[in-house]
Order: sequence, then structure tokens, then C-alpha cells
Amino acid sequence: MGTVLTPPLTVPRGFWMSLRDRVRDVVDGRRFQRFVIGVIVVNAVVLGCETSAALVAAHGDLLAALDRTALVFFVLELVARLYAHRTRFFRDPWNAFDLAVVAVSVFPAAGPLSVLRSLRVLRALRLVSAVPSMRRVVTALVRSVPGLLSLTGLLVLLLYVGGVVAVNLFRHSGDPRFADLGSTVLTLFQVTTGDGWSDVMRDLMATQPLAWVFFLVYLLVGTFTVLNLFIAVVCGAMEPESPPDRMLLDEVRALREEVRALRLAPVGDR
Repeated sequence: MGTVLTPPLTVPRGFWMSLRDRVRDVVDGRRFQRFVIGVIVVNAVVLGCETSAALVAAHGDLLAALDRTALVFFVLELVARLYAHRTRFFRDPWNAFDLAVVAVSVFPAAGPLSVLRSLRVLRALRLVSAVPSMRRVVTALVRSVPGLLSLTGLLVLLLYVGGVVAVNLFRHSGDPRFADLGSTVLTLFQVTTGDGWSDVMRDLMATQPLAWVFFLVYLLVGTFTVLNLFIAVVCGAMEPESPPDRMLLDEVRALREEVRALRLAPVGDR
């Protein structure tokens, strides 16, 4: 009898496609995302507990085991997301952020690289990428960077002009906070933040009673105007990131298209 040759066992191509789809459904599902958030929170608590010598002495092995388990989970999660999304994984900057944070934790923290051990706490920042509302806030902050840079330049110019004026006004008062331009600018920056500005003003008023005029004008321009502009720029950048606003804009655009179509339609077809 001849030898019966059996064909090699082959896996249908559709099996791998369906497997990738199932993995994508799991990693993109709400339940899995909530579980990831829970692991991130637990890992952040563990990293905080490891800063306590008493807790490390009592439960050091448990804390280390939880930390390693969380790291293994994060690595497996990233591998699953890479398998599910393939090259599209790198199109999302938040995925690149997660990959960088986990990669830093994987590096060996021994010898000259022991400083990387303290960077494990960066894993807690993955909470930003896991929570959509936090992502919208961070995205808005990034979009507001050009406006914030312009306002920062305006604030620096205000500090410089105010510093030159303050040096000329209060240099002879004997107050070391206004002895030179550097000390004066530092003092005015403190005044801009609202930290003890009234004490600085009253100390100068002991020798120069009209010093309050300068401080009131500077506070009105520096604090109540420039700093509030920072808040306005950030809030303006957050408006496009609000889901209700986007939905409302889409509805308005749809209504405009309908009105335009009605205007262009013949009278008999209306």
C-alpha cells in the first residue's frame, strides 16, 4: 500500500482577519477602556505607596508584584493595540505617547540608568490618554500654545517696562527689592501673581506715599488684563473640543444647506 499524503494544515486567511477584528473590538470597547483606567489608577497608588518606607518594609513584595503585573498588562495592551490597528496605531499621537511612557518603564533601572526608576510614575499620565475629557483639555492646551506664546511675550514686555519705571521711581527708597532691574523684575513678577503685593506697596509707602498709584496701575494692566487674557485664550481653544458645540455646529450647517436648497429649487417644487 502506498503512503497517503495528507495536505498540510492551513489556516484560512479570513480567520486572521476575523481575529484581528475581534481584538480590535475588545481593545476599543468601553469595558476594556474602563479596565485600563482602573489598572492605571491602581498602579499610580502603588507607585505612591512605594515612596513610604513603612509601607515598603511591611508590604514591599506585594507592591513590587503589583507594579510588575501592571507593567506586563500595559505591554500586552500595547501589543494587542498594535496587532489590531497595525500602522494606523502610530497615526494617533496619544498611542505614541502611551508607547513612550511604557517604553521608559521597560528599560532596566540599574547602575547609571537608576534615575529611570523614578520615571515609572509617568505611567500615571496614561490616565490622560485613557479619559476622553482629559484628552480634550490637553488638546485644547496644545492648540492654545501660539496664543499663549504671544501673551507671554506681552507679559515679558510689561515686566520689562514696569521694571524700568519702578527702578527709576523706587531705587532711592532703600528697599533692596528695587535696587536693580533684575530684583525689580522679580518683585514685579511676584506682584503679578498677587503674592504679597500689598506688603510690598505698604513698605514703599512709608517713604513714598504715592507708590500706590504705580501698583494699582500695574495690577490693573498686568493681573486683571494680561492674566485674564491667558484664561480667555485657553477657553477659546477648548470650545472646538466640546462635543455639544460640534453637534450644534453640524446641525446649523445642515439647516443652512436645506435653506440653500429650498432657495435654489424652482417655485413649483417647493
